[in-house]
Amino acid sequence: MKNRMIFAWAMIFCLSVAPVYGQYYSKTIKAPPRVEKMTRLRFFYHDIPVGKDPTTFLIAQANITQKFFSPSPYGSLYSMDDPLTLGPNRTSKMVGNAQGLYLALSRDPTKFSAVFYADFAFTTGKFKGSSFSLFSRYPLTDFVPGPNIIREMAIVGGTGAFRMAKGFALFRASSSSAKTGDASLKVDVTLYHY
Repeated sequence: MKNRMIFAWAMIFCLSVAPVYGQYYSKTIKAPPRVEKMTRLRFFYHDIPVGKDPTTFLIAQANITQKFFSPSPYGSLYSMDDPLTLGPNRTSKMVGNAQGLYLALSRDPTKFSAVFYADFAFTTGKFKGSSFSLFSRYPLTDFVPGPNIIREMAIVGGTGAFRMAKGFALFRASSSSAKTGDASLKVDVTLYHY
C-alpha cells in the first residue's frame, strides 16, 4: 500500500511539473529600427492557356453547362507557371516566372475576373533568388481590354531582397486574344521592403 501511495504522489508531481517546461515561444522583445526601402520593377507577364507550350492549365471546373464558349468559364481553377520577360514578346529575355493559382469569377463569358495567388520569382539579375507574393482580385474587365486600362493588385509578402514586402502591381494589357485567352501584360510594381 505504501509503494502505491509513493507511486501515486510521484505521478501527480510529474504531471503537475511538465506544463511549466512546455513553452512554444520565446520572450517578445522590441525590434530594432529598420530602414524601409522602395523598389520599382517593370517586366512583362505572359499567360498562355492554349497552344503547343501552354503556361496555364485548367485543374478544376464547376459542374455546370456552359451555353456559350468562354476562355475562362465561371468557377474554373487554373494553375500557372507564366514567364516574366523584359520585353512585350514571349521570346524576350526571361527574368523569372509567376507560379500560382487563379479562380475565374465572371459569369459573363465576354469578361474576365479572378482571384489570384501568385509568387513572382526572379531567376536572373540583381534580384535573382528573390520573389514577391501577390494575393488579390483581378477586377472585372473585357477579355481584350484596351492598352489604357490599368488593373491594380495587392502585394502581400516577399522573400530574399523583398523580405516582408508590401505594395502594389499595375497590370496593363500589351496584347490579348478573346479567342484563345492568351494575354501579355506590362507590369509596373512598387514594393516597400526592408
